[in-house]
Amino acid sequence: MSETQSIRYDGDTWDLASSVGATATSVAASRALASQGPDALIHDPYADALVKAVGVESLIRVANGEATVEDDPMLNRRRMTEQIAVRTRYFDDFFTNAARDGVRQAVILASGLDTRAYRLSWPAGAVVFELDQPQVIEFKTRVMADLGVSPTAERRAISVDLRDDWPAALQENGFDVNQPTAWIAEGLLIYLPPEAQDRLLDNITALSAPDSRFATEFMAAGMTLPDSWRDRFKKYSAQIGSDIDLPALFYDGERNAAGDYLSERGWRISTQTTRESYAANGFEMPDDETLVQFSDTTGYLTATRAREN
Repeated sequence: MSETQSIRYDGDTWDLASSVGATATSVAASRALASQGPDALIHDPYADALVKAVGVESLIRVANGEATVEDDPMLNRRRMTEQIAVRTRYFDDFFTNAARDGVRQAVILASGLDTRAYRLSWPAGAVVFELDQPQVIEFKTRVMADLGVSPTAERRAISVDLRDDWPAALQENGFDVNQPTAWIAEGLLIYLPPEAQDRLLDNITALSAPDSRFATEFMAAGMTLPDSWRDRFKKYSAQIGSDIDLPALFYDGERNAAGDYLSERGWRISTQTTRESYAANGFEMPDDETLVQFSDTTGYLTATRAREN
């Protein structure tokens, strides 16, 4: 695959080297970096091979630890691995806890290069549904097979655009609306237009039996990405030799806070702020003015579908 930059438009598609797909590869590169060495912060034994199979040179350098910025409080190697460890551990624990509580149906929305269907210890009878663009699903399935790796749960990979009728595709592949489900939308909502985010949450609600749960990142209502972060992303992309303009892939505009929206639809909400997430993992907050400023208004969210009285 070649390294390309894409601009969002209605009906756009992507592979893992372009547009939103490249962000999945970028996150996998960070997981590969955080999985290295005797004191690795996470364990993703497949991220490195997947990133190298995609073939974007700048992201291979990230995975190899060759693209950090040591004088930047957010982009030096230690901080980059801590950031991805906080995020990865949260969603890993979410699935582990759901399985412990008897949930046997999991859905990974916009699964990208997520390897949880292969690397987590799923209980007997667990089914993991992965949804993403056809090119993304085909690539990961093929590369993992070439690596000789088998899923640790029953994996059902569904090639579907989340802007299309993905609930129908999910049910056509055996999804049971009468069973509780563990859903994640990791690193997804910011790439959806505000109305598409609401539609996604409405669909999840409609498909979720009581005791289902859903995890994602959260931002306080009305919060937007500061210009200082946009400039930093652009500077970092240029420094590592990438032409992917990450902020251009986000959808701006006023949007509902996911927690508030779900709470109004019968979900119980629990949150862990960025500050709390770092502390829970034994990390100090990076000495970064913007991150500290929003450390109590961003973080991670778990919603549980309440039983009807």
